[in-house]
Amino acid sequence: MRITIIGSGYVGLVTGTCLAEYGNDVLCLDLDPRKIEMLQSGGIPIYEPGLEEMVHRNVAAGRLRFTTNIEESVAHGMIQFIGVGTPPDEDGSADLKYVLAAARNIGKHMTEYKVIVDKSTVPVGTADKVRDVIAEALAERETKLDYSVVSNPEFLKEGASVEDFMRPDRIVIGTQDERSRNVMHSLYAPFVRNHDRILYMDVRSAELTKYAANAMLATRISFMNDLANLAEKLGADIEHVRKGIGADPRIGYHFLYPGIGYGGSCFPKDVQALQRTAQEYGQHLQILQAVESVNHAQKSVLISKIVKRYGENLSGRHFALWGLSFKPNTDDMRDAPSHIVINGLIGRGATVTAHDPVAMHEAQRTIGNKAGLSYAETPKQALEGADALVIVTEWKAFRSPDFSELKRLLKEPVIFDGRNLYEPERMADDGFSYYPIGRKQAD
Repeated sequence: MRITIIGSGYVGLVTGTCLAEYGNDVLCLDLDPRKIEMLQSGGIPIYEPGLEEMVHRNVAAGRLRFTTNIEESVAHGMIQFIGVGTPPDEDGSADLKYVLAAARNIGKHMTEYKVIVDKSTVPVGTADKVRDVIAEALAERETKLDYSVVSNPEFLKEGASVEDFMRPDRIVIGTQDERSRNVMHSLYAPFVRNHDRILYMDVRSAELTKYAANAMLATRISFMNDLANLAEKLGADIEHVRKGIGADPRIGYHFLYPGIGYGGSCFPKDVQALQRTAQEYGQHLQILQAVESVNHAQKSVLISKIVKRYGENLSGRHFALWGLSFKPNTDDMRDAPSHIVINGLIGRGATVTAHDPVAMHEAQRTIGNKAGLSYAETPKQALEGADALVIVTEWKAFRSPDFSELKRLLKEPVIFDGRNLYEPERMADDGFSYYPIGRKQAD
């Protein structure tokens, strides 16, 4: 099938590459010439395990190409995926200007039937707006052509998006006509040969499903973080509690790990956008208001623990920080808790040396040259001369360090662990002052 992907960022590039892997003829459009030049020369603008190799393989096979030419992209694919960004507006709503601009360009240049697929995360009712914009563009040309608008939200986890796309647990397709349903079924049939996991529904339900899924996962995270803070005060161990409630099949274990809050490009934006949509219809989603409030506070929990040990004035203190990205296996720094932790330490007079296995370049780009912040090429280099280690992201490389070397490199054997990587009993036996989340704290 001939497919056009509009937007060659995270969603667009993963979608286009995975579709090309199954033999489709894919053309990815982006209006950023630097991004397209990078892709055409073999570079990748994002870090995602397995993606770079797959891009190179499909480019070499001639199934995946990149362009900045709008007219070429509209002519190429019967299926036009819109995978552009929907950044939060000032009021928290999703900004649809890029989505609607893409739709307008399709209407300006299309010459035959098209299936326009909203792949970006968009508010309920966006498909109607896309349909209207295309109709207006066709009317300006005094042209009548058939087209369908479909909602096909992505459910990709950063750090595992290639696997998620190639082996989906469900594919949600919102459509209003049989013709586009048949097209989408033909497109996705190779991905669900063993078991049909395609869920067909109306367009608005598909749009809401995406927001509801992310809001539910964010809710579980904030619930566990709130409970972890209570566990500390009660003298309970949140890890035992997690296992106890997760064993209930009605609850399960997913997204029950306490920490220092969620970040990234999806949860913060989508929780806000869903609340904004509800407000437009006269409803207040009180649970999501609490979810957002808890998450905001949780990002400062490590700072509170550090201040409790060292005092509010951290002048002369130096901290090693492990992990910058909002989660492991990605270089995404958007709404990462590391921003809050770094600012909280430096704002109180401390200095920080940070290390991340993947996100160093992206961190330097987003944070800039910040006084008091330096970067280390290895975890060990970050530890040298530090008063304490602060763990922000749960990279596998941090899970089994040489603790005797940690003690040697740190001024004092002190660890503030925002991801509960280690067992408190072992840390105490090894002579560390250990401060996890919701578990036994050092005296």
